[in-house]
Amino acid sequence: MARAILYDSTLCVGCRECEKACSEGKKLPYNEKVAAEETVSSHKLTAVRTHGERFSRKLCMHCLDPACASVCPVAALEKTAAGPVVYHPERCMGCRYCMVACVYQVPSYQWEARLPLIQKCDMCADRTAPDAVTRCSEACSFEATITGERHELVEIARKRMAEKPNDYYPKIYGIEEVGGTSVLVIAGVPFEQLGYPSSVAKAALPNYTWAALQYVPDIAVVGAVLLGGIHWITHRREEVSRVEGAAAGREVPQ
Repeated sequence: MARAILYDSTLCVGCRECEKACSEGKKLPYNEKVAAEETVSSHKLTAVRTHGERFSRKLCMHCLDPACASVCPVAALEKTAAGPVVYHPERCMGCRYCMVACVYQVPSYQWEARLPLIQKCDMCADRTAPDAVTRCSEACSFEATITGERHELVEIARKRMAEKPNDYYPKIYGIEEVGGTSVLVIAGVPFEQLGYPSSVAKAALPNYTWAALQYVPDIAVVGAVLLGGIHWITHRREEVSRVEGAAAGREVPQ
């Protein structure tokens, strides 16, 4: 079964222990300056964001059918059966298509590095034990972030919402967004108020990718015909000019 994460914004106190645990686990720098950054980057793979008295987390959503993986021409990004979307740096050619494709704007590029790579949360894919939890879940003392099987987390989310209906916005974010994600979110207010895009497609984004790519062969053929026609017209004009110049007794550049 596939692992997933449930983030409950109503229980989050903004302590940022999840950030710290993630950075330490990935051997990334973490200090007051980094803690104050409320966005993901090549040196910060998850970020707690402040919305008045409420908080939210930004991290890779680990889509069930990820657009980042679908557009990668060298399979540097892969959705695993275990749940995480992982990155294979040895395959990456630095095209950054994944950054364009991700509606959550998660993959980050190491612009400052001499040999830059993509960085993103991998849901602690290095923890392979069946009962392993992510570092962010392990560090959370308030059960605002927990790890488990996706279907089990859906039931936990529904139970929390049913027990305290006045505390929650009646929806689980990630159930159907972009075809479903492996990071689920519940909150006390509409999700767009916490920085989660509400206008994303319900269908998996690779469906749109392939709908466009199926026309690429036709476009290539038409393009080749047009370019061939332009070349013929240009070449024909040069020939006509050469003949006319010869008839007039003047030299025409070859």
